[in-house]
Amino acid sequence: MTGIGKTLLLIGGTSDIGRATALIYAEAGWNVLLTGRKRSAVQREADDISARTGAKVLVHELDILATSRFEDFVGVVSPLPDTVVCVVGELGEQSRAERELDHAAMIMRTNFEGPALLLGLLAERFAARGSGTIVGISSVAGDRGRASNYVYGAAKAGLTAFLSGLRNRLSGSGVRVLTVKPGFVRTRMTHGMKLPPLLTAEPREVAQKIFTVAEGSRGGDVVYVRRIWRPLMTVIRSIPEPIFKRLRL
Repeated sequence: MTGIGKTLLLIGGTSDIGRATALIYAEAGWNVLLTGRKRSAVQREADDISARTGAKVLVHELDILATSRFEDFVGVVSPLPDTVVCVVGELGEQSRAERELDHAAMIMRTNFEGPALLLGLLAERFAARGSGTIVGISSVAGDRGRASNYVYGAAKAGLTAFLSGLRNRLSGSGVRVLTVKPGFVRTRMTHGMKLPPLLTAEPREVAQKIFTVAEGSRGGDVVYVRRIWRPLMTVIRSIPEPIFKRLRL
């Protein structure tokens, strides 16, 4: 899985999972293109990764909500990466999203609209070249709508469906499309939440799973970082709706 001469485009380079993923790839010899909303913050991450690994790390400023700029961004990204990993996500506040349309829209656009549109543009470039790997970070929250986070879950469900359709369309084109569902991760986004240890991964664990599946010869198209999530979500999806409503998960 050596990456000598290969390039990773990491969308969301200042997130905990993004930093860990970029570092894993850089350690394997890949060149890295990092993006983020604030160039100064992304540059700090790039400098740190480069100092730790000696890898070439370049920076692009990109706001996932500024969809009108995506075509220009994709046009200037050079070289066209071998792999793109999009880790952008925003949990938001469910109770606030129920009251404030702007907050709900931000959650939906950050987790679905922005990533889907950007990955769709990159997919066209990859298909024209005849190679490339696209990794979208979705969530187990999208496997079934729950009262506690259904706005976030709905957005992630949309991303999961988008990646599934993209994967189906590009089958046989030389382009791989992977969906990764981390489950709970100990990050700044989940700070203060009481997380079950058995179901909670560390950022480095998620990053290693992404790298292993995306750049290895084994692994399915839809990946749960901790395997326990697959049977657990199968059970949750199978609960009859009248019972599920009473659970208030």
